[in-house]
Amino acid sequence: MIRSMTGYGRAERISERCRLVVELKSVNHRNFDLNVRMPKLFNRFEAVIRNTLKQHIQRGKVDLFITWEDFLAASDGLKFNEALAKAYLDRCREMSQLFGIPDTMSTSVLARMPEVFTMEDAVPDEEFLETELTACLHEACGAFVSAREKEGENLKTDILGKLASMREDLAIIEERSPEILAEYRENLRQKVRELLGDSTVDESRIVQEVTIYADRICVDEEMVRLKSHISAMEQELSKSGSIGKQLDFFAQEMNREANTTLSKSSDLKVSDAAIRLKTTIEKIREQVQNIE
Repeated sequence: MIRSMTGYGRAERISERCRLVVELKSVNHRNFDLNVRMPKLFNRFEAVIRNTLKQHIQRGKVDLFITWEDFLAASDGLKFNEALAKAYLDRCREMSQLFGIPDTMSTSVLARMPEVFTMEDAVPDEEFLETELTACLHEACGAFVSAREKEGENLKTDILGKLASMREDLAIIEERSPEILAEYRENLRQKVRELLGDSTVDESRIVQEVTIYADRICVDEEMVRLKSHISAMEQELSKSGSIGKQLDFFAQEMNREANTTLSKSSDLKVSDAAIRLKTTIEKIREQVQNIE
């Protein structure tokens, strides 16, 4: 199944301990380009993140957002320095006795003393973090790939329709080409008669001129190549995986053959069909840019 390069996926894991959210979004790009925004806590897992995403994504500019909320961090990080608090309390009592002043020390006052309470970063459980992150990444990638595949099927349907219309224009050109030669031969014979009057027309000379003209406007080679490229593109669209670059190559080659066909044309009907071919190919190239 082909995939679009635009997509979005999200996964969320909530437990008594934490909340983890992983979001993925992507746009077109020639290669795989990853931009990660995450808490510093997850920097140690950058290699794990990249390897996991590469299992699901081959091309595209991907933005990854990781949100982390630790419900136990506040309680685990608040540290009480009992020894220091006791020292403050003892010194205050000594001051009260020394200077004969009331001892008004209370718990709230003692708690405001420097370093009695401190906030320290809780030491994370690395194994737990990696397990949660990997599971959430795979879940987000699953949703992300599904969105890409759905869009890819729409692109495939559209491109196949355009390839079918190209075949119709090729049929018009192939049908018209013999008629152009016949008309040219008749017009040439008529002009020679007008110039020579009753004189006998040299048929061999007519045939020679028609042959030269036929060689100049012949697009048989271009038609064969266009049909071949169309068939190759249809075959690629039936495959899975990263096929965008191959499709882009075929589109470029088809555009080249259509340009040559148009440059050789001296007939309005053929020119119209060739112009339609070029227009359709350009639309196909635009769509191909969206395929992984």
